[in-house]
Amino acid sequence: MKRFIEKFKGVKPVDILHVFLFLFALPIALIYKIRRKDLWLICDNGIEASDNGYWLYKYIRETHPEQDCVFAVHKKSVDYRKVSKLGKTVEYGSFMHWILYLTAKVNISSQKGGKPNFAVCYLLEVYGILKNNRVFLQHGVILTDIEFLYYENTKMSLFVTSTYREWEYVNSHYGYPEGVVQLLGLPRFDKLHEFDTVPSQILIMPTWRDWLGTNALAKNPERDRENFADSLYYKKWSSVIKSEKLKEICERYGCTVMFCPHRDTQRFLDMYESDNPYLTICDYKHYNVQELIKSSAFMITDYSSVQIDFAYMKKSLAYFHFDYQDYTDHHYHKGYYDYERDGFGPVFSDEKPLLEYIEQMAETKFVNKEKYLNRHDDFFTLYDTDNCKRNYEAIKERWS
Repeated sequence: MKRFIEKFKGVKPVDILHVFLFLFALPIALIYKIRRKDLWLICDNGIEASDNGYWLYKYIRETHPEQDCVFAVHKKSVDYRKVSKLGKTVEYGSFMHWILYLTAKVNISSQKGGKPNFAVCYLLEVYGILKNNRVFLQHGVILTDIEFLYYENTKMSLFVTSTYREWEYVNSHYGYPEGVVQLLGLPRFDKLHEFDTVPSQILIMPTWRDWLGTNALAKNPERDRENFADSLYYKKWSSVIKSEKLKEICERYGCTVMFCPHRDTQRFLDMYESDNPYLTICDYKHYNVQELIKSSAFMITDYSSVQIDFAYMKKSLAYFHFDYQDYTDHHYHKGYYDYERDGFGPVFSDEKPLLEYIEQMAETKFVNKEKYLNRHDDFFTLYDTDNCKRNYEAIKERWS
């Protein structure tokens, strides 16, 4: 009860509106269930449709058109048109979204928060007020200890993993009942076997830090920007993209650099400046993350799960860990994955050796090293184009 009260305190005024939407949608959903007994409701995060939810939805529409399924996405999303061409959609967070959410035999999402309203649904689901079937496709391969994905915090009915080591770790540490955690593979991995690489394109893609805040609608935007400008995170990544050394590498080896920071950094994108004519600062409205990953020859990241997508394609990368202890203390705790032992590239804590390594790799046209290709073979239990197929069949078998 104490925990419930603490969570309830986090409910905002806009969430109260969704409580009423839920109550009004409930009786309508009971009627809908009569004629839509096998509805699957699928989504990513509402804003985009490019993650595992989208690729599974696309697979179902093209391979099993007889399956009743709807994709939830905002109509203003840059991805709305491509999804609507495939099949039925519903406005994310709308009253109709609530009706379909309560109607669906299975709710499927790549995000824990992929539902009409995260705060209200959390209280309904985790505390057993609402009994429904929910599939967590995941946003990436889990490498760390993520408490908010423990069973007590999700009550997911099916939890998808992609490698044996990930499955073993989640299955033994996250508290899920037997059979819930399954080794099926991320649906988006199917398309990582088809790609055209721009030979000298470098992708710099850092993830976020929880201690910098995640509210894009902050009450004090100016203070938010000041705090971000003072952060080690901003200073380090800004220094890399502004460095004369990086510019020289681009000039000497004909490289281009795509800088695409995490979604929560996008509101600060205008703060990143560089006179490097070979560098592009990418915003999410005009650049597709998966396409950037597929087209790039080399990646620099810190702890982002996109490292696994990149490594999956057997491409070379490097890690920039200037705040490793802070990250594991305050963001995601250390799990089974050790970057020095298991990583798909060398780890650097300082800018100078990182840039020297980039130059070394540019000299060899970013050809991956045997050491990291061997790690690929050891890490990826599943390496095929049947990820969507396995996910579809597992959901169908469980709730047929």
